[in-house]
Amino acid sequence: MTQILDNADALLELAASGNPQALGQLFEHHRSRLEMMVRLRLDRRLQGRLDPADVLQEAYLEVARRFGDYAAGSRDLPFFLWLRLITGQKLAELHRRHLGTKMRSAGMEVSLYHGGLPRASSASLAELLMGRLTSASRAAIRAETQLRVQEALNSMAALDREVLVLRHFEMLSNEEAARELQIKPSAASNRHIRALRRLEEILSHVSGLADSFKGP
Repeated sequence: MTQILDNADALLELAASGNPQALGQLFEHHRSRLEMMVRLRLDRRLQGRLDPADVLQEAYLEVARRFGDYAAGSRDLPFFLWLRLITGQKLAELHRRHLGTKMRSAGMEVSLYHGGLPRASSASLAELLMGRLTSASRAAIRAETQLRVQEALNSMAALDREVLVLRHFEMLSNEEAARELQIKPSAASNRHIRALRRLEEILSHVSGLADSFKGP
């Protein structure tokens, strides 16, 4: 039984047969990747009011509610991408609920690809990268350096930055990223390579980060 439960495909079929524990295990299996997606896309104005765990808790309730339709359908969308879509939609809903009229315009708030997921924040991405700097000597200049990294990230083409987030930080495969961005896999691969080179150029000006960053 343990070997079966270690297999994601077997868990999916168990969940489709009506086993709620299997669905819960599937969600937990993907939790770390979903949490990273939420962490990067959670509006920073909501820090202190919401955290990724809150979003994932609400997302799981929505997943449980809608899973029957997914299981009974064609399953054209791979299960993880379906989970990610539901989680992203719940995040966007929470943004609207908590920010109301403070929401940014749709063109700024939503991502470049289908599904209406909030765009990854360059501030959160810069913060994630700065997390690689832990020495005390860096603490005094961390804020200034993080701002420079954020500004450099904003100078990247939006689609290149999104490919970078999907591939390197959310750990999507090239095929998954291409599907999310609705571009060809070859185009996604080329953009990822270009984005990595640009990121390495950015980090080359920040001592301690360039050596710590390694592409996938």
